[in-house]
Amino acid sequence: MGVYAYDKEVIPYLNNSINFSKGIYVTQIIKNGPASKTDLKEGDIITSIDGKELNTMNDLREYIYSKSPNDIVNLQISRGRINKNINITLR
Repeated sequence: MGVYAYDKEVIPYLNNSINFSKGIYVTQIIKNGPASKTDLKEGDIITSIDGKELNTMNDLREYIYSKSPNDIVNLQISRGRINKNINITLR
């Protein structure tokens, strides 16, 4: 998918001013990766994928590994007070 993201349990070790109750925190978008072609941004919190709630990076990995190249997944993200949906075409 082309992101580095961390679970809510790990983020306090990286930056203790970031606080969220569910989802995974995006720390980096990989240049030229699938996510770089979308509106996903560093600092976004991915709360679900295709309606499946995410609480750990492993939840995301397991789901992505069950998909095929060129599948489109829908992420529900939280960006501050804004919630939005973002579609990503997997490679």
